Order: sequence, then C-alpha cells, then structure tokens
Amino acid sequence: MKTAIKLALRNLLGAGLRTWLNVFVLSVAYVLIIWMQGLIAGWDHQAKRDMAAWQTGAGQYWHQQFDPYDPLTLSDSHAPVPPELLPSVNSREVVPVLMAQATIYPHGSMLPVVLRGLPADQKVLQLPTHKLDTAGFPVIIGSMMARTAKLGKGDVLTLRWRDRNGTFDAAEVTIADIFSSNVPAAEAGQVYLELETLHRMPGLHGEATILVYSDVHQPLTQLAGWNVKPFAWLSREVDEMIKTKSVGQSILFGVLLLLALLAVFDTQVLSIFRRQREIGTYVALGYTRWQVVGLFTVEGTMFAVLAALFSMVFGMPLLMWQARVGWTLPVEAGDFGMAMAQTLYPVYSLALVAGTVLLVTMATAIVSYLPSRKIAKMNPTDALKGKIQ
Repeated sequence: MKTAIKLALRNLLGAGLRTWLNVFVLSVAYVLIIWMQGLIAGWDHQAKRDMAAWQTGAGQYWHQQFDPYDPLTLSDSHAPVPPELLPSVNSREVVPVLMAQATIYPHGSMLPVVLRGLPADQKVLQLPTHKLDTAGFPVIIGSMMARTAKLGKGDVLTLRWRDRNGTFDAAEVTIADIFSSNVPAAEAGQVYLELETLHRMPGLHGEATILVYSDVHQPLTQLAGWNVKPFAWLSREVDEMIKTKSVGQSILFGVLLLLALLAVFDTQVLSIFRRQREIGTYVALGYTRWQVVGLFTVEGTMFAVLAALFSMVFGMPLLMWQARVGWTLPVEAGDFGMAMAQTLYPVYSLALVAGTVLLVTMATAIVSYLPSRKIAKMNPTDALKGKIQ
C-alpha cells in the first residue's frame, strides 16, 4: 500500500495542471458543502437559543384547553397555578403567563391582539418586563407589532377587552417599550402587560394559561389539568424546517459533487487510455492485474486527499471569517415566520468536517475504481504494444 501511495502521488504531481484542476474543483466542493451545512447548523442552534430566551423558556405547562392556533380557546384556557408549582413560582423559577383576547385602536384603526400578562420582575425570558413596573397602564410590544400598527415608544392608544362575564371594558394604555427579537411568534399580535394588572382586568385572580419553566435539567412532571410541553416539542417546527432545508441542500450537494466527480472520472479514463504501456510494464514486472487496478484507484482517491489539504489553505480562513461575521440575509428574516436572525452564523463541528471529507473521499474512490476495472481485462502483451481491447 505504501508503494502504491508513493507511485500514485508521483504520477499525480507529474500530471501537472490536469491534477491541480481536479484538486481545485474538489476543494471547492469541500468548502461549499461544509459552509452550507454549517450555516444550517448555525441557524438551528441560533433559532432554538432565541426561542428559549424570548418565548418558550426551557419548557412549558399548557392549560389543557389551550390551543395557540385557536384564539377562541383563550376565554376558557386558564386556571389557578397548581399548588405543586407555587414554590417555584414564588422563587421565579417558573413564570405564570395569563393570556386573553383584546383589541387595540392605533390611529383610529382596529387590530385584534393577544394580551400576555407576566410578572414585571421575571428573569426567565429576555422580555423587558421591568418596564411594566411603572405608574399608569404601561404595555410593551415587539418591533414587528410596532411596524404593523405604526406605533412608537410613548404612544397612547385604546385597549378593549372582555371580563370573565363577557362584558366589554376599555382603558388607555401607554407603550412603555418596544423590544426586538428574532422570534416572530413573540412579537406578532402580542401585547405584554404586568400579570397582576391582567388579573384584575377580566377578574381572573391567581390564574394562568401557560407556565414557563427556566431549568432545562428539571424534569417536567404531569399535573392534573395541565399538558407538559418540553422544549423539544416546542421547537419541533424549527426541526421540521431544518429537515426540509437539508433535503434541498442535499440535492444541491449531489449536483455539485457529481460535477466534481465527473472531472475525476474523465481524468481516470484518459489516464488509462494514455498509459497503456505503463500498465503493461507493471504487469510484466510481476504486478497482478488487480494490483494495477488498486494502484489506479489509489491514484484517483489521492485527488480527494490533495483537495482536502488544499481546501485547508483557502477554505479554513474563509470559513472562520464567515463564522465570525456571519451571513446577512438579503430579505427581512421575520418575513419567513420562523425564528431566524437577520444574520446567520455558521457552526462547524468536527463531525461535519470529518463526515464531509469521508463522503467525498469514498465517492472519489468509487469513481476512480469504475474505469480502472478495465485494466483487469487487458492483455499485457497488447498493453505493451499500446493496444487496448
């Protein structure tokens, strides 16, 4: 094997420009595959981190009648906080969130919203709820909501809601702060206010719709009347989106890799055709036909090895630079409706790099072996004469 590697490396370096063209094409395939897979992995990590920070926490309890896709369930999806969780609520390890339907009237127009009441001193979510601990009737909204309703910090508008008996009530509220996140679900159509204030408005003292957990290592136990929603379930839409994007990328990778392997295949076919006398010489010197096949297969595989080394020269600085500055999307990230930052930062793992190198190397070895099989059928005498059947 050592002799085969030495001969293969010598033959490749002796081929000159043809070798380096193949090496360059394969190295570009390496870098693009690693970069795009790293971008998807970075999006996955970043989206889940943002969802945990702004919306879901480490996990949640939902009232058994709560359905986030059906606003009509909000009138019935609330109950007192379970006694088992009261110590955690008092220590702020669990944040109770009460939700209710309402309508705001910005600039004379009407806009349905969902009210979310949280304790002003909660620390589980990054929402600036401390801005709610002021006089008057303060609320906070997201930047997406502010753009939709054309609202700014300090604006005063009318808020209308129903109490538990179905009677309408209204009040003037003030926009205490506008926050910006990468989670559209935490901003679109959401108005945040202090939990005790929302308790008084519809008369639902001590009740909550969802309970947000802060400790990812704390197992969520089953509670009567409440459904356990671990973070893996809450972030399933991101996982499904990542899988969809990965399938599309796999097709692109396949086309890119196929073009690179086609160049290697053509090079091997041409090499076998032009080096018939050399092949006959190997056989005349005592090499078996399959040993010669192995030599040419190793020679083709060396393209992938050299490409991996060459890609480190220009690919590693490029990938490290991308991981530092990120890739800014050309459109508004919130338009996708998913948790996505405007700038994505690729994440490269050792498994990703090693898997890509192994995949390309194995594919190159197979492509190099296919044309080399013809050598096993060659007649040594005809090969020495430059004739091939």
